[in-house]
Amino acid sequence: MADFILPHALPGALDGRPGIKLLSLDCFDTLLWRDTHAPKDLFGALPATTVTQRQWAEARARTAADLREKRGEVTIEEIYRELLPNGSSDTHDQGVRNEIDAEAAHCFAFRPTVELMRTAKARGLEVIIVSDTYLDPAQLRGLIAAAAGEEVAGLIDRVFCSASYGMAKSQGLYEHVLKELAVAPHEILHIGDNKRADCGGVAPFGVHTLHLRQFIESTEQRLRLEASVGAMLHPLSAETALTHQPHRAALSLEEPVIGDAAEAFGFATLGPVLHGFDRWLADESAALAVKHGGKVHHVFLMRDGYLPQLMYQARSGEPGHALEISRFTATAASFLDDEAVRRYLELETETDPAVLARQFQLPKDEIETIIRQLPHADVETRFAAFAKAITTPSRLRRIVKTSTAFADRLVAHVRRTVDPQPGDTLMLVDLGYNGSVQNEIEALLVRSFGVHVAGRYLLLREQFRAGYDKQGFIGHDHYDGYTLEALCTNVAVLEQLCTAAQGSVVDYAADGASIRKGNSIKSRQSEVRERIQAGAIRFARTQADVTIRAASVNDAALWRRGAAAVMGRLMYMPLAEELAVLGQFEHDVNLGVDNTVALFDSEIARKGLRQRGLFYMKGADRMYLPAELQGEGLALKLSLLAHKRFGLSLKYVDFIDQTISLPLILADGRDVTTGNVTATPTHDGYYIAPIPVGDCRFSVGIQFGQLFDFVQVDSVMFMPVDRFLSDKVVADNREIEGLPSLEGMTQAAPHLFHCADEYSFMMVPPPPRQGDRQMMLAVVFRPIAKREAKPAPTAANLLLGANA
Repeated sequence: MADFILPHALPGALDGRPGIKLLSLDCFDTLLWRDTHAPKDLFGALPATTVTQRQWAEARARTAADLREKRGEVTIEEIYRELLPNGSSDTHDQGVRNEIDAEAAHCFAFRPTVELMRTAKARGLEVIIVSDTYLDPAQLRGLIAAAAGEEVAGLIDRVFCSASYGMAKSQGLYEHVLKELAVAPHEILHIGDNKRADCGGVAPFGVHTLHLRQFIESTEQRLRLEASVGAMLHPLSAETALTHQPHRAALSLEEPVIGDAAEAFGFATLGPVLHGFDRWLADESAALAVKHGGKVHHVFLMRDGYLPQLMYQARSGEPGHALEISRFTATAASFLDDEAVRRYLELETETDPAVLARQFQLPKDEIETIIRQLPHADVETRFAAFAKAITTPSRLRRIVKTSTAFADRLVAHVRRTVDPQPGDTLMLVDLGYNGSVQNEIEALLVRSFGVHVAGRYLLLREQFRAGYDKQGFIGHDHYDGYTLEALCTNVAVLEQLCTAAQGSVVDYAADGASIRKGNSIKSRQSEVRERIQAGAIRFARTQADVTIRAASVNDAALWRRGAAAVMGRLMYMPLAEELAVLGQFEHDVNLGVDNTVALFDSEIARKGLRQRGLFYMKGADRMYLPAELQGEGLALKLSLLAHKRFGLSLKYVDFIDQTISLPLILADGRDVTTGNVTATPTHDGYYIAPIPVGDCRFSVGIQFGQLFDFVQVDSVMFMPVDRFLSDKVVADNREIEGLPSLEGMTQAAPHLFHCADEYSFMMVPPPPRQGDRQMMLAVVFRPIAKREAKPAPTAANLLLGANA
């Protein structure tokens, strides 16, 4: 028979073992599980004690026990005497009680293990606990009762603790256990999560053993990364566990049996985030009902509110309301006076004028005329001309009239979908993250229906304090601005996973029926997304029945911190198997236009890193930048997370710790000069040499041969100086590819060149002039083999040469 067992198989562990008369179980991570990543993380919840202080105290107690009495185990009382060497016995006792209480608040019974125990009792078997712990049997039994309830504790006949015998299971504890049992070793089945202790330390005594494999390898890595991200998102605070992972048990039980990669992804990643959000929404709904009275309507804003609605339906059995209000329609209904139009223009100076004109509901031919008449000038001048064209008195009147009629149709849609009564509460549920829809329609809803409007968002990072009733599951009440900004940066991946497979609403019929644009997302993406969403719902159903918990716990804080860590890990440290599921995903901008962009593009990141190094990430404006960094190492993703999370004020020069002085030849058709340019490191051994070429008058000879035998040249590009110096990475850098000729250099492989001697160089003629715009040549290269300097002639060598 197999020597291991997976969690889902625990209830049937006794099947096919007719000779077993006693079930022996490890305690921690077998019967009792913690909602922290590691046992030490729980020490953060201890009053007036740091995690390291508690660890040091245990280490000192173990050293003393070994030196004085050759004991391999210690008691918790000995630990607290080391932790509080000048404390009284009452102080030590209080410390012990505090730790056991903290354990009870963070422990729960794993239901499959409890089901196995019930099966054993039903078959007449004795059930014992054999645990490596510094607690004594009474303390451990009390902890089990406090964490899991008296019914679970009542299933246990005897408890054996390593502290009582001064030795762990791996040191021979089970020999003492057998002496106190009236059962032969071959009639015992022992199960535990530590293979060395629970199998290697028990099986030699003739006991049947099974190693409980808590997690598959990919789950272990994901939980480890989530704990790391959580540590960065959640600064240490007094009397709070270091990590929160309330989803551990569900992952352990169900993930190994999910065969579909997309469903497994949804189960393990979206599931914990949306389940925590849904639990919080239930609490918020109850609080709103008490505070405002009337009926609280769960109103899920489509399209991104689609998966939150499915999670709500799975939990409550109620349908909720799917209200189709997009940013586009909410904004279109908001231009109820001239000032609203002008204010909107002031806030959208970086938006494409054609997009804004559609937002104002102008006819297509009128938009084309406006855009055609704009001057061919810089962005600021073009936008000023556009704003002037929009704010003519006659056009303002038409925009306001159109918007007022649009608002009437939007109200009809709300009445058709929800039909709230005066005094009710509309709880608008969305992913977030600014609450823009609520900002635009709150006054309209209050005026039209006499309701209270409450926005409840998964992630809330308001750009300004609107003063409305808004709360975020992960929001300003619990996180600083930098943390929220870090989580919002890559929110596009969350949006695409939660959305409905339908086009975005762009208008409403007179009766309030939705009018949608065509769905520009490919059907394959929608099919994969549905499987991901099914996984999230599967998580909610699994989580509801996998734990047995008796102790009170701050449920909202537990799931909030756990969900933030899961979401942050997905956003900044996605795994290869997750990106394989998302590989073909596109993102649509949801502004009444048909634009879609790839969710991530690794080639863009690779180019940016080679040209700009880590500094590229500072200004990169991508949908899902960490996904594009896959294959470039964890260090880059950690750097990106640290920069965003803490708002680090780093500059390009801070990343430079070595340079190369690259010799050049500059020629303008009349004169030839030589000089050097400083090349700075970027990424993966590459350097960039920025060479000014003025208004495209100079040809540039790059004398690679003086420095290298072999050199790899990634790119040779001309671009405007101001674009190169800008912090902002844009899709179109107005790059012009250089067309070099080779002198003394031969191409050995794609991008790889051999320099025959120190006189070898690459000559790059200038591109056509770009008016008076100052240009530069950016050469990205990687040294492969340096040219060895020729040794200076010695006197002996000179004499030998003369004699020859």
